[in-house]
Amino acid sequence: MNDRIRATEVRLVGPDGSQVGILGLNDALRIARELDLDLVEVAPQARPPVCRLLDYGKYRYEMAAKARDAKRKAASSVLKEMRLRPKIDEHDYRTKLGHVTRFLGAGHKVKVTVWFRGREMAHTERGAQLLGKLADDLTAVAQVESPPKLDGRNMTVVFTPVKKSAKATKDGKAEAEAEPVVTEGEQ
Repeated sequence: MNDRIRATEVRLVGPDGSQVGILGLNDALRIARELDLDLVEVAPQARPPVCRLLDYGKYRYEMAAKARDAKRKAASSVLKEMRLRPKIDEHDYRTKLGHVTRFLGAGHKVKVTVWFRGREMAHTERGAQLLGKLADDLTAVAQVESPPKLDGRNMTVVFTPVKKSAKATKDGKAEAEAEPVVTEGEQ
């Protein structure tokens, strides 16, 4: 940066990204001082090295902001877990389904585990049926990442949220608007 650049000639890129040309280091530093900007070496391996005119403090701030955004987006996919029993009541199943739907709507992966106790291990097909029913109920918001598999006394399946494309949502709205509304008196 600025006086620390050791090359005698540099390829200068303006503050707007336009190519200024190949200049001597002293000329490039003079232009940087006139514009009240810093001369930053962005490609030292090139011949001649590429330098850019920019505000270095602002550049560092923008790079830090990009790094924070990348870190926040990388941590947004969390694996949530929901546990069920094979003899779950219908109301309890609906409650758990609502929780799983909410997790998927927030963009999280969900691992659903059916755990068996005692003699329930003789009827693992009930757990597979329960997970199949759950997969059917979640087809609109999730897809199965890993199929149900039995691991000891637990049967697990992992769901990932479905990415909705802009075209699909537009088509869905268009179809909903095209359907006529029927009131009770017209039936």
